[in-house]
Amino acid sequence: IGVGLVGFGLFFLLFGILLYFDSVLLAFGNLLFLSGLVFIIGFRRTFTFFFQRPKLKGSSFFFGGLLVVLMRWPILGMLLEAYGFISLFR
Repeated sequence: IGVGLVGFGLFFLLFGILLYFDSVLLAFGNLLFLSGLVFIIGFRRTFTFFFQRPKLKGSSFFFGGLLVVLMRWPILGMLLEAYGFISLFR
C-alpha cells in the first residue's frame, strides 16, 4: 500500500508540474507521498526522521512549502519544498 501511495504521489506531483503548477494536483501529490512514506517506514520512524535536531531546518522548509502549496501559491511552495528536500537528504 505504501509503495503505491508514494508512486501515485510522485505521479500527481509530476502531473501537477506538467500542468503549469496546478495547486490541487500538487497538494494531493504531497499528501499521498507523505502518507505513503508513513505506510512504508512507520509513523514513529517518519516522525523521528523529520524532527531530528540537525534536520529541523530542512523539515521546516519542506512542511512550510507544503502549507504554501495548500494555500494555493504553488510555485513558491514547490521552491520551498525543493530546498527543504535538498536540506533533508544532503
